[in-house]
Amino acid sequence: MATKVLDSWALMALFNDEPGAEAVEKVLEQAVADRHKLLMSVVNWGEVYYSVLRTVSSAMAEQKAREIATMPIEIIYADFQQTHQAAIFKGTKKMSYADCFGAALAKIRNAEFLTGDPEFKEVEKEIKIDWLQ
Repeated sequence: MATKVLDSWALMALFNDEPGAEAVEKVLEQAVADRHKLLMSVVNWGEVYYSVLRTVSSAMAEQKAREIATMPIEIIYADFQQTHQAAIFKGTKKMSYADCFGAALAKIRNAEFLTGDPEFKEVEKEIKIDWLQ
C-alpha cells in the first residue's frame, strides 16, 4: 500500500472549500478504501489548528481538530529523525520550519507529498509531490 503525506495546505483547502478541496476529498475516500495510507506531521496538524484559531475562533479550531481525528489520517509525532531532516531542509531551502516537517516526513517515509503550496517547489527534486490544484 502506498503512503502519502498531507500538508496543512490540503486540509485548509478542504475546510475552506478552496481549489484542491475535491482532490483532497478523493484522497481521503481512497484512504478509507485502503488504496493508500495517509500521514500528517503533528507540526502540520498544529498549523491547521493555529490557522483556524487565528482566523475564526478557538471553538472552531477544536471542532476542526475533532474532524481531523475522524479522518483516515495518522498523525506522526516529530521524532529525532524527522526533526533532523526538517532542520536540513530549513538550513538549505527557503521554507518555513513547519513546512519542513511535512517534507521531512515524506522523505523519510518515501511517500508522496500532497500540497498546493508553491513553497514546496524548493524540495521538488528531493520528494515526490502531488500538486493539488
